[in-house]
Amino acid sequence: MNSVIVVRGGGDLATGVVQKFHRSGFHVVVLEIALPLAIRRSVSLCTAVTKGVAQVEDLRGRLARPAQCEALWTQREIPVLVDPQAESLALLKPAAVVDAILAKQNLGTRLNMAPVVLALGPGFEAGRDAHAVIETMRGHDLGRVLYAGSALPNTGIPGEIGGKSAQRVLHAPCAGLVAHHSAIGDVIKQGQPLFSVGKTVVTAPFSGLLRGLIQSGISISKGTKAADIDPRIDVDWTTISDKARCIGGGALEAYLSLSRR
Repeated sequence: MNSVIVVRGGGDLATGVVQKFHRSGFHVVVLEIALPLAIRRSVSLCTAVTKGVAQVEDLRGRLARPAQCEALWTQREIPVLVDPQAESLALLKPAAVVDAILAKQNLGTRLNMAPVVLALGPGFEAGRDAHAVIETMRGHDLGRVLYAGSALPNTGIPGEIGGKSAQRVLHAPCAGLVAHHSAIGDVIKQGQPLFSVGKTVVTAPFSGLLRGLIQSGISISKGTKAADIDPRIDVDWTTISDKARCIGGGALEAYLSLSRR
């Protein structure tokens, strides 16, 4: 059986998908852009693009070229390729492609990319863009596999945690270069400086745990998602989230179901 699974995107939710397939014995490869914009970098394999290696729980991602995949799989590592256009598919010949970019729109995933094509969240229609779509909205249907139709539309409002919703996610107030004033994992106080974009300093709207912060030293545009605060200070920011694990389980279920049809 072809055991290669390609995951487009290496953010925190994509990493939950990677873990499910990796632990189930598949050879997984992550395709990323040259400058990943993930904010939950401590649990995102895409950090291998800038650091060379990324360790998330039992997963070790390593920046690689397509020709190095076999050797890395032998070492139980996850190859991370800079390949936003998925040009490596011709060489990899995967059993499945999972679009885990979470762009809220289809950035080029097609049904003919692999025998099984899956997509996470809104922006895709099962049967047109992918063979199945996985629901990513928190709530009763989180992780549900849809073989027809689309996931719930993007509301632009993060799910509520600890009584906080929209305030949890901070966006760039302007375009410019990112500089850090705090670090992922810091327990922060309301009003504390978190990061700057250009000369504009962004402070914490409430006290909590800083569990996500975009990479420093890069230029971003106004409105880019840049930080994530959790009002619960006892949350484990070093491990894959419950949401990512649930979505990863849905993706694995969808693949196993579709591959037997």
